[in-house]
Amino acid sequence: MAQSLAGSCRDLAPIVLIIAFFQLVVLREPFPNLLGMLGGSLLVVVGLTLFVFGLEMGLFPIGSSMARAFARKGSVLWLLAFGFALGFSTTIAEPALLAVSAEAARVVAGAAVIPDTTEARDAYALGLRLTVALSVGLAITVGVFRIIKGWPIHIMIIGGYLIVVAMTAFAPREIVGIAYDSGGVTTSTITVPLVTALGVGLASSIRGRSPLVDGFGLIAFASLTPIIFVMAYGMLY
Repeated sequence: MAQSLAGSCRDLAPIVLIIAFFQLVVLREPFPNLLGMLGGSLLVVVGLTLFVFGLEMGLFPIGSSMARAFARKGSVLWLLAFGFALGFSTTIAEPALLAVSAEAARVVAGAAVIPDTTEARDAYALGLRLTVALSVGLAITVGVFRIIKGWPIHIMIIGGYLIVVAMTAFAPREIVGIAYDSGGVTTSTITVPLVTALGVGLASSIRGRSPLVDGFGLIAFASLTPIIFVMAYGMLY
């Protein structure tokens, strides 16, 4: 735990130094509510430490062990179902997605695209979250199948981004930026550890697959498909 705490302090130190430099040297203004900022920073350090410690103790091992167990069981259908459920559940609970969907709903309502009511904003945010979660679930399913079959990842990724470029030309301008940001928020605190452990554990369990070559790449699919799905969501909404 002490080592994790020291690592969190080391990782956050550059952010603190940059903010302090621009606030005190460039802007030449004191910190507003300094005690509150210091208390919040301390909570961030403690929270990040506990999160990293929990990943190392629980999430990484269970993701890898379940992938190995499904591979030994030899049921492709259950393995694909597990990949979809894992991608969907981790994304729907992703804090970054919660923040982006809520902010997107607020801005869209302010632009009069949807009614500016609590119900309309909540419905839009929920629809956006479900769209992204479904897309990530599908992405992990495709990624798991790619590992099983040994398909080259670069061809699939290039094909996916060609679809993104084509859809960008037809999607409403109001949704394009949200769609691209939705691809980024899926690669955050909850999704990445479990999906990475799933890919590496699965590739380690299948004969002829390399954990280094085949085990990684699921996150790339998880970043790509939300862009496609959210632009389609914007076209249909």
